[in-house]
Amino acid sequence: MESVPVRCPVCHRDHAYITPVYPCPCGSPTAPPLMRGAPPTVITHRTWNDDWVGVRCHSCGRRDQWPHPELCCPCGAVLRIPVRPVATRGTAPPSTAAGPSHIPLPRTAAHPRPSFRPLVIRTARDAVNTAALYLRWLGFSDVVQPETRTDSRIDLRAAGLIAQVDATTRPTALRDVECLWLNALNTSVSGALFSLAGYTDEARSRADGLAIPLFVLDLTGTPQPVNGPADELVSVGP
Repeated sequence: MESVPVRCPVCHRDHAYITPVYPCPCGSPTAPPLMRGAPPTVITHRTWNDDWVGVRCHSCGRRDQWPHPELCCPCGAVLRIPVRPVATRGTAPPSTAAGPSHIPLPRTAAHPRPSFRPLVIRTARDAVNTAALYLRWLGFSDVVQPETRTDSRIDLRAAGLIAQVDATTRPTALRDVECLWLNALNTSVSGALFSLAGYTDEARSRADGLAIPLFVLDLTGTPQPVNGPADELVSVGP
């Protein structure tokens, strides 16, 4: 696996980013070729076209669309890692597939749980399903999705927990954090938030003060904790 240094342009924190490896239909491991030394960009607005990148398999020459590599910085910024474009020359036929149906990611850290098996996110429903899978992986029981989304905007319920999933292309705002906290308080449970586009500074600050775990979803379907309460939930469990 290729590793490149990445500096967050927001907080200037240095990271060692490891390229995710995906299985080509031919069976060979395939990874997006990163542009070493190129600065990352902060994702403030998502478009489906920008979230996918062409990758060519070195074994069979097949070209597929894979999720663009991203890094969730602890400061809350979601960074898009630059990728070298696929060369147009060659005889390999392009693939018409919109993306793989399932992308198993390598384990990145030792953990008593089995490896989390992500679900590629293409729709808002995929985002909710991914959050439900992740909560079950964390150890929550009886995770269910309400048949209809009420004014409370609660997407998932579990034993002792309610969760909201923000699948919009704008960072989750302060009001979302406070509404979730009030709903959790009224039902005497804990709350958790999942977002595709990250969080505003006000939302992160308020969530820290209210001990609301915040997670960012990338399109590979791997939630990442972005504040202290989320780190604690991942480490300790329910």
